[in-house]
Formats: sequence, C-alpha cells, structure tokens
Amino acid sequence: MNAYPVKGDDEHRLVDLARAGNQAAFSILAERHQHEVFTLAMRLAGDRDLAADISQEALLRAWRGIGKFRGEARFSSWLYRITVNVAWSQLSRRKRTQESPLDVVENMAAPVSRFSHPELALEAANLRGRLRRALFALPQRARMVVVLRDVYGWSHAEISEALGVSVSASKVRLHRARKRLRAILEDSP
Repeated sequence: MNAYPVKGDDEHRLVDLARAGNQAAFSILAERHQHEVFTLAMRLAGDRDLAADISQEALLRAWRGIGKFRGEARFSSWLYRITVNVAWSQLSRRKRTQESPLDVVENMAAPVSRFSHPELALEAANLRGRLRRALFALPQRARMVVVLRDVYGWSHAEISEALGVSVSASKVRLHRARKRLRAILEDSP
C-alpha cells in the first residue's frame, strides 16, 4: 500500500515539482513506485540482490533524467522503461562475466495462495515453480518480452521502444518465447 495515495492531479503536481528540481517531490514519487520497480526488476533478473541494484539504479537515473520527462506517458510507465533499460544493461553485463544460477528462481517471493484446500495450494505452488524455472530457462531477451507483455500488459510498441527493437521483432520474440515456454513446460515433470 502506498504511503502517499494519489489524489487527482497530485502525481502531476509532484512530477512538475520534481522536474523543477524539488528533491522532496521526487522522493515521494520514488516511494510510491519503489515496490513496483523492485517487482519488475525481480521478475526480469530473478535475483533479489540484483533486483535491488537495478531498482536503485533505475530510481537514480530517473532523478537525473526527470528534467527530460515530457509527461507524454504516465510517470510510472516512464519509470518502468528506465527499469527495463537498467535491467537489460546489468543482465547483459552480468552474462558476459558469469552465468546466473537458476536456483534463485525458487527463492522468488510467491503470492499467498487463495485456495482453501491444501492440495490445490500445493498444486498451484508447484505450477508457479515450474513456470518460474521455465521462464528463467529462456534467453534473457525472450524472458524480457514475455514478462513485459504477459505480466505487465505492455503493448508491442512499448516493448519495442524499451528494448530498442522493432515492433515486428517484439512480436516474433514473444511468439518464439511462448512456443519455447510451452515446450519446456511439456518436458518438465
């Protein structure tokens, strides 16, 4: 729950103040969106420490670039694009130096089950685990498209802009990634 609920044009006012250099206004915006930024980073990186680094860097870049924010998109959309770009950079850098372990997938926070029957809760937890493992078995580029489209509901135009690819490439990556996910899930116990 946000400590500072958005009321009417409150967020627009805070953005305007932050663009004028008001650090306190930006701090409120950052606090409002930090959980969502971290969640996105976690879904992209699969590692809590790396997600924390990505989140911190994304918020720092947002503060540095707030003066360039034109307000054509929502502040949250702009901030999520920055987060995706930071994640892309850090994951690419990390991949060049080492492979990330898949065991961190099991440590990702899972939502509390809404099922009242223990058998169904266990089945749902197993399915979440299988899906996470399959997702992190995908190449980084494919995983990013799946998370942005299927989890966050971004359009292909938004994905293409954030990842620096064409809309067609975004669609092709998504199609191939979903096909690969299906194959991985069918092969896994």
